[in-house]
Amino acid sequence: MTTTIKARPITAEEFAPYGELLTPREAPSKMINAGRCERHHALATVERGGGEAIISIFRSEPVRLPYDCTLLERHPLGSQAFVPLGPDPWLSIVAPDQGGRPGAPIAFLVPAGMGVNLRAGVWHGVLTPLDRPADFLVVDREGEGVNLEEVEIAPVTVEA
Repeated sequence: MTTTIKARPITAEEFAPYGELLTPREAPSKMINAGRCERHHALATVERGGGEAIISIFRSEPVRLPYDCTLLERHPLGSQAFVPLGPDPWLSIVAPDQGGRPGAPIAFLVPAGMGVNLRAGVWHGVLTPLDRPADFLVVDREGEGVNLEEVEIAPVTVEA
């Protein structure tokens, strides 16, 4: 049986149970570089769980809506931040934890130029750029311990 959900615009309040939005604030924390640069300081925390914070680039094939989500994963030992390097919107699919398994997925439409930081242990879908391939700057954890759990789920169709 397939469940259908609508992708909703992302807001800091609705996304808060899963992590933080990586986008400038209304006002910068301070001005730096002789007043030429706004610093929007500490938008998120890198959770490392005893490992090291690493920076990678992920290149992902696109999806088109409607999209069938069938795989969720989580990283119990560290957070994972995704910052798109291109000009396109993308999809972030998350789910609450229900006794060690993912609950009902929620799909957020993330505007171009905005990233997200998923807290350690948050169930999420795989990278889902829309319409064309995309590169993402990724900040996550590397180190000892098992930091990846994957679960196949009954298809959840995401619509615009």
